[in-house]
Amino acid sequence: MNQPGEVLRKRLTSKGLGAIAIPAFIRNLSNTISDDSRMDLQQINRQIHLLGWDEFELDDYTLQLIIAHLESENPAIKMS
Repeated sequence: MNQPGEVLRKRLTSKGLGAIAIPAFIRNLSNTISDDSRMDLQQINRQIHLLGWDEFELDDYTLQLIIAHLESENPAIKMS
């Protein structure tokens, strides 16, 4: 796993997300962001809660780590 990915994994597990759930959460969040890249953090949290991630509250730092991770995994993706 690359550097942003490792930092992200540690961050998500420290916020209570299980290691097995991390790929699904990132996939759901990526799809949510790609549907409407103009959403603010509150809108993103509402959307991920609708997808069943009720217990998780995304913060700006974690969102930026996820974006960095996604961009490092696929340089053709530019979400920011």
